[in-house]
Amino acid sequence: MNLANDDTTSSAIFDWDYVLWEVRLTLLAAGFFIYLGIFLLAHWLSSWICATYCALSAKEKVFWNMTITRGVFGIQSWIAGLWALLIDPVFQADKVYSQQNWSWFNCLIASGFFLLENVAVLLFDIVFRTFDVFLVVHHLFALAGSFGLITNIKSGHYLPLMGLLLEMSTPSTCISWVFLKIGWSNTLFWKANQWLMIHLFHCRMILTYHMWWVCISNWNDIVENMGLAYFTVFIMGLGSLTVILNPYWTYKKTQQLLSPVDWNFSNAAVKNGSFGKLNSETDQKKKT
Repeated sequence: MNLANDDTTSSAIFDWDYVLWEVRLTLLAAGFFIYLGIFLLAHWLSSWICATYCALSAKEKVFWNMTITRGVFGIQSWIAGLWALLIDPVFQADKVYSQQNWSWFNCLIASGFFLLENVAVLLFDIVFRTFDVFLVVHHLFALAGSFGLITNIKSGHYLPLMGLLLEMSTPSTCISWVFLKIGWSNTLFWKANQWLMIHLFHCRMILTYHMWWVCISNWNDIVENMGLAYFTVFIMGLGSLTVILNPYWTYKKTQQLLSPVDWNFSNAAVKNGSFGKLNSETDQKKKT
């Protein structure tokens, strides 16, 4: 299969020989370290400008920074997924076999993010002795799907890009959680964002139905194109999202709109928080 990008106006950043293992592994590593850098940058900026962040436990700080990292990844996923769904003529014409240089680049960078997220979740669970089965299953399927794509260079990219588009809710999820922690859950902006997030979770469910339609309409071709092992992992992941994960998360986000609580860490509403460094003299006066 010709992996060359037919769009001559594409940026040179996408012009790699993706058949080569060293190219795929290099971009995988690049994605890992780019998002690791975003994680560390989120920690540095939050420590500098947000007093609430400084008062959080180590467990909540890690979750805060990972939430911001996921939000940034969600923006990348929005752009790549919508481009394939609505604009790119190659993917419009062929949803089974089509590939583009830009789709290779995005999928490999995304694979690096999924690797980072699985490492982060594993270390988080070990260090803080937690286990979120829904989150772990979701991340494992995402990682397995991305590695299936890396190892099978003839596999089409439309369905994986739709998988990236499922991350459409993560920027709103990031805003929701961070604003909840700093005590802004009573603001109009937080409530509007929460409504948007709930709507996006419904859009995620509709998108999974579209992915099922593509699979069912091209079943034999997709099995042949992906290979049985990769296809099995993909279908299991899509099934878990359709039946369990998306409905559960949609329910939890709707519940959070009605009762703003940080259900990741406690059942108590978060009432206070602030941006900016606290004045040490003011703090001292409050203590005395």
